[in-house]
Amino acid sequence: MRALLVPAAAAAFLATAPFALAASQTATGTVKAFDMKAHTLTLNDGVVYQLPASFKNPGLKSGEKVQVSWDMQSGKHEASKVTIVK
Repeated sequence: MRALLVPAAAAAFLATAPFALAASQTATGTVKAFDMKAHTLTLNDGVVYQLPASFKNPGLKSGEKVQVSWDMQSGKHEASKVTIVK
């Protein structure tokens, strides 16, 4: 019985790893560029975030401090939420 417990625990741990990696990340920074036509937001650190097609502009402009919730998908930073930080 003990011989089956360790492999079963290892398999359970490995099965849950992708879910931990799928958690959304956040970044805070200052807007360097915002292009609504291309659906991109660039922060001062140079990272470009792809915005969803349904994104509604909350009044973003260059120099605005924002918080971006994002996930890495296909090598791109896919933003799910952008909020202006006061």
